[in-house]
Amino acid sequence: MNRYGLFFPMLAMFALSGTVLVMLFRSRVRAIRAREVSLGYFKVYQGAAEPEYAAQRARHFTNLFEAPTLFYVVCLAAMVTRSANLALEVLAWLYVAARLAHSLIHLGGNDINQRLTAYFTSWGVLALMWIYLAFRVATAHGPS
Repeated sequence: MNRYGLFFPMLAMFALSGTVLVMLFRSRVRAIRAREVSLGYFKVYQGAAEPEYAAQRARHFTNLFEAPTLFYVVCLAAMVTRSANLALEVLAWLYVAARLAHSLIHLGGNDINQRLTAYFTSWGVLALMWIYLAFRVATAHGPS
């Protein structure tokens, strides 16, 4: 098994984050040009709030640096401990798919029930990744 197979799901998450960053930047430029918020607002994020469409993208971008950091860590830990295998790779791609679904829902129609389902599905997959990695590491090295 290629121990670097987890690199590509991590790359996909990076691409998702980058895409949302571009969306966020464009929404903020739009808001400034439409005079819905002043450029000065972004100095300290005080004053009249940015419009909902821009705030939604900002919140989503921030969200991509919360739980997904644990995804990057579990992938790197699996690679470093030489525990990466097909099962972890499949789980990693499932995580990416759940996060992509969450992004499409949140930045699209924003149906809260669908969004929560995608969000907690991603957390469930992430928990399985950590449990599976812990088991692999524990059984590979045995008791001390």
